Amino acid sequence: METYTTDSALAAVGFGKFQALILVYAGMGWVAESMEVMLLSFVGPLVREEWNISPQDESLLSSVVFCGMLIGACGWGFVSDKYGRRTGLLFSTLFTTGMGFISALSPNYLCLMALRFLVGVGVGGGHVFSSWFLEFVPAQNRGTWMIIFSLFWTLGTVLEASLAWVVISVLSWRWLLAFTALPCFLLLPFFGTTPESPRYLCAQNKLSDATLVLERIAKTNQAALPPGILTYHREREVDHSAVTSEIDDLLPVREKECTDDDAMSSKSGSVAALRSLLSRNLRRSTLLLWFAFYANSFAYYGLVLLSSQLSDANRSCASGLRYVKSEQDASLYKDTFITSLAGTIQ
Repeated sequence: METYTTDSALAAVGFGKFQALILVYAGMGWVAESMEVMLLSFVGPLVREEWNISPQDESLLSSVVFCGMLIGACGWGFVSDKYGRRTGLLFSTLFTTGMGFISALSPNYLCLMALRFLVGVGVGGGHVFSSWFLEFVPAQNRGTWMIIFSLFWTLGTVLEASLAWVVISVLSWRWLLAFTALPCFLLLPFFGTTPESPRYLCAQNKLSDATLVLERIAKTNQAALPPGILTYHREREVDHSAVTSEIDDLLPVREKECTDDDAMSSKSGSVAALRSLLSRNLRRSTLLLWFAFYANSFAYYGLVLLSSQLSDANRSCASGLRYVKSEQDASLYKDTFITSLAGTIQ
């Protein structure tokens, strides 16, 4: 009997209307997450002015968000691997939007800091949106579509700068926090239409459910699946000490084919994947990639968050001139627009 895998099925149906809808939904998730991060460029100086906190406390307000993102990135990854991509999307979105709205009602600095930390935990689930989207994209097109998908992050930063420009001039920073959480909330009514990743379903030995999702993709794209039945090739553990090169270590290793009657192993795939990345032959490449991503993110977020600090410093140096305040306010948004465009390159 003929068989086909998830990769061959996605290659057969191609990138069509179905993937475009997935791109829009996942992209809006990234827009919402990037707006929460870009918010840090504006809310700190406003909170310091209203509650008369120290510059160190103002900086701590941004730091706790990134600490929350560190915890959330690990936590939501575990949730999406164990309970499904849709579950990770739903609860990370609910958590982010809920904490975002509540933080707008903060009565004091400590409460605001705690709630923004929780917002960071929710924002840490942003990678689930990108992983979920890429699992519907044919393997040969993922690089191109990931670049396009990254544009949504830049769109979110530009939208947040525009929103701050309008809201802060009319209302308070509390309204800015509330409006920033709104895009994440707007994702929830459409959650019922989102499908589970066929790759995740195959990994859970739910091949019949995965087949239904693939058939839905083929119908929407007006294409046909390969003949035969869906199978899943599990990866077996590799003796990394016997591998001679990184290329050999990265090659997929097929074990026996799993059908609906096969039992899934209960071994954690996350731990095995981490061990594989940190194996002797892959350790160098893994650490270099981690460092490159860290340096890139450090430079990007440093420039974006530093814009407000530089603007505030210039304002204090020219505090004797009235017209300088409004000029510096406008300059802050212009600078943020420019630095946020660096997200496209990132």
